[in-house]
Amino acid sequence: MTFVRWGIPTVLVETLVLAWGVSLLPPGPARWIGLAVAAFLWLFTLAFFRNPERTPAGGLDCLIAPADGVVSDITTVDEPEFLKGRAVRIGIFLSVFDVHVNRSPVAGTIAFAKYTPGKFLDARHPDVSHENEANAIGIEVAPETATGLRVLVRQLSGLIARRIICTHAVGERIARGELYGMIKFGSRTELWLPESCPHTVAVKVGDRVKCGETVLVRLTGTTAT
Repeated sequence: MTFVRWGIPTVLVETLVLAWGVSLLPPGPARWIGLAVAAFLWLFTLAFFRNPERTPAGGLDCLIAPADGVVSDITTVDEPEFLKGRAVRIGIFLSVFDVHVNRSPVAGTIAFAKYTPGKFLDARHPDVSHENEANAIGIEVAPETATGLRVLVRQLSGLIARRIICTHAVGERIARGELYGMIKFGSRTELWLPESCPHTVAVKVGDRVKCGETVLVRLTGTTAT
């Protein structure tokens, strides 16, 4: 098991705080109980930053999950900024127990990036996609996958998620399944693709998916419109 570097400051600070707290307890049972609680909290936090190795399922015609979690909704909405039209949106809810890193659903070039400040509503709130803090990247899909296809991935903060990390910028290439960021302490990640693109959604609401591995969408045509 590997861990992402973004957790180092958090784990170091927590280590110092927990060690200080335990040192204040009187010797004896109280200190042993405090030590056990501190160890549990430390391991729980460390688990937030785990980055398990994943092997993408399917072929190049398959868009894989950008996050671990449960498919919370599959809907059709307008996306005027990058896809510029009707789009299928697949939302994934991440609990505090899920892996929190994000991986690219497809290979291509990043052609759009936008950070939007906002609220910190619970990630299951119906308005979360429109009102919460978010970071989006738009990917021009590699031609060997589909000609002219664009997809959008959005990271959204939640009730306890307070920091979104994205390591890639416009103009950079990104591989299918490549790590590109995380949402600290869980929330929601969305995959958007044009409704007009021939495709089949391979999951349903309630399905549990794995970041960088589970197939969300299968493209059924060679050319996107």
